[in-house]
Amino acid sequence: MTPPLNSAPLDTAPLDSATWSLTDAPVMAAIPFPFADEVLFQIGPVALRWYALSYIMGILIGWLILQRVTRDANDPVGNAPLETLLNASIIGIILGGRLAYVVFYNPSYYLSQPLEALAVWKGGMSFHGGLIGIICAIYLVCRRHNKRFFQLSDLVAIVAPIGLFLGRIANFINCELYGRITDMPWGVIFNQGTCLKSNGISLAGDLPRHPSQIYEALLEGLVLFIIMLVLLRLGLRQRIGCLSGVFLTGYGLSRAFVEFFRQPDSQIGFLISSTTMGQWLSLPMIIAGLVLLFRSSSSDHQNKG
Repeated sequence: MTPPLNSAPLDTAPLDSATWSLTDAPVMAAIPFPFADEVLFQIGPVALRWYALSYIMGILIGWLILQRVTRDANDPVGNAPLETLLNASIIGIILGGRLAYVVFYNPSYYLSQPLEALAVWKGGMSFHGGLIGIICAIYLVCRRHNKRFFQLSDLVAIVAPIGLFLGRIANFINCELYGRITDMPWGVIFNQGTCLKSNGISLAGDLPRHPSQIYEALLEGLVLFIIMLVLLRLGLRQRIGCLSGVFLTGYGLSRAFVEFFRQPDSQIGFLISSTTMGQWLSLPMIIAGLVLLFRSSSSDHQNKG
């Protein structure tokens, strides 16, 4: 999920000032933030941003991999639905991701500024909403091509971690969704480059923080992708719904874990018992994933499909 560019800073002064100072012990070694611009390159008024590139590359790489996976003439899905899914996924991710962010993460702001809800280029996307958009896209493609829903969703689950990995790297480059203050030697000081706002001030302050975007890229992206490839190699695609269940459970657990290191969204803060919105939204994913895993192990489910 990406925050909007106009989000207000979270007031962590009581925690920060009472705990940390850059003049504290030498153990406060940290890594300076290395990226200066969220724009990869620009030609006149046309600019390609890192985050847009992550979406494009994630979808394109995933599509190419799935074409290879389904290249066999006897594949139960085949290449044809993937062509339709490519376009439907783009629309579903953007609409679902934006709508969920508006509703769950910043409703009061967008109620007062309704036209801003359309300004996707200013930031503000929710992964959980994007997931709902993808589910809708899969459903429509299955209806059109007369395929079983979980046959196609299992394929999408294999490559979804690629987009997550690239998206989280883009979050890091954009200096958004950074972590809580830390004294770990790999803590990053998010106070330069793309971290600076128009007034020259960084919302993250001058203290080292967990690079939670990198944690998410590794867990939700790299580790989960490796797991999906191993399960594919082991033939678990034959257990319809299994790969979808693994992805939902794996992402939900990874996201809920990293939320312990990630700074909560400024307009929401902490919820009940110091939990976060990201953890609460991940809970239904974990439950749904476990249900799918249970059903996929049932012979009755396999027969009914």
